[in-house]
Amino acid sequence: MSNKSNDLTVGRLPKQILFLSLPLMLSNLLQVLFNLSDIAVVGKFAGANALGSVGSTAILLTLFLAVPMGLAGGINVLTALAIGSKSKKDVSETVHTAGIISLIAGILLLLVGVVFARNILMILHTKEELIEGAVAYLHIYFLGMPALALYNFGNAVFSAGGNTKKPLMYLSIAGVLNVILNLFFVIVLKIDVRGVALASAISQYVSAFLIVRDLFGSHEIYRLRWSEMHLTGQKAERILQIGVPSAFQYMIYSVANLFVQSGVNSFSATVVSGNSAAMNADNLVYDIMAAFYTVCGTFMGQNLGARNKKRVINSYLISLLYSTLIAVVAGMFLVIFSHQFLGLFANDKAVIDAGVDRLVIMASCYWLSAAMDCTTAATRALGKTVVPTIIMILGSCVFRIVWIYTVFAAFGTTTSIYLLYGVSWLITGIPEVIYFIYIYRKTVHELNL
Repeated sequence: MSNKSNDLTVGRLPKQILFLSLPLMLSNLLQVLFNLSDIAVVGKFAGANALGSVGSTAILLTLFLAVPMGLAGGINVLTALAIGSKSKKDVSETVHTAGIISLIAGILLLLVGVVFARNILMILHTKEELIEGAVAYLHIYFLGMPALALYNFGNAVFSAGGNTKKPLMYLSIAGVLNVILNLFFVIVLKIDVRGVALASAISQYVSAFLIVRDLFGSHEIYRLRWSEMHLTGQKAERILQIGVPSAFQYMIYSVANLFVQSGVNSFSATVVSGNSAAMNADNLVYDIMAAFYTVCGTFMGQNLGARNKKRVINSYLISLLYSTLIAVVAGMFLVIFSHQFLGLFANDKAVIDAGVDRLVIMASCYWLSAAMDCTTAATRALGKTVVPTIIMILGSCVFRIVWIYTVFAAFGTTTSIYLLYGVSWLITGIPEVIYFIYIYRKTVHELNL
């Protein structure tokens, strides 16, 4: 490797993990701000119906975004493993194959999203007064899916190489552009939901162009070259083996949350809008914590490739500690300042009050999500994906659906909906931890570490 600072197999782990996570954390926050600025501008300048229209797409977008996020997870783990083993050929084949797969996935998501957006929204029982705006938003937003997939690919590669500052820089540029375009399209041109969707799509292409251009111009071991741009069957299989179950995990959340959203949609438009505003907090906290999951996989991958047993397990434990602390602190902050936070996205007091009901419950349970997701990321870093996905299906999908048709059906309150998140994280997290301990011990034994 040309840059020694990218070597994550030596040095003080707590400091390294924290400093590598901070730029990635800010990158994740900026990605969230893409959507937050959409919501905030629409809520403040386009009215409650426009806010509800954009908010009604949140679960559906999460479902589609699961694919590039999952693939990026697989790309990050395998690239880090290859870098740790110091194999230039292995790194090159992994990176070039990953780029092609990401682009194909983005194009497919664009096509599927545009064709089926309305049908899925109708299945979700989206309010009649909101559906046209929601469809208009999605049709334009989906145009940016190929760019989003390529940015996530580039982010995964740079992160695997220990460079999280460049993705942050490029996303910062795109983020500022997104905010400016949001304000211009909504306030000046008066094109409300279509304007914020167009702003997001344009910004995504800017961030994708910048990060891919840098990969082609890089002097690192993971540099892209047109002459080497082809699929390698074995690498494609390994990327999909890790990436698809990881994507499936995110999709499981989304599918389960479709049932949850359907339950929320049974209440008034005020409750729906309040729920949409409060969900912004979830995305904000999840993406901050997710920085540590990514870094956990990066450190474990490089150190597993370098056969460094002690740093493999310590990478997990330190990442778990950091993500849990973030969850606790962020949760406390959101509980204390719940009204002020929701006031960023809505003017209506009734909408804000409805959002507080969700925000307080969720904020108290974020630490359970951190423990569950960090452990799952660590298990995937060891190359195991099937069992964690099965656990997720049972705990975060099947359980939530059963809850909707039993507990929620019995009580019929918003509280009975929101409580299912914390309970499902708990019953999913416990077996995830048990399985990780088993796989770690097995990996250490098999590799004679």
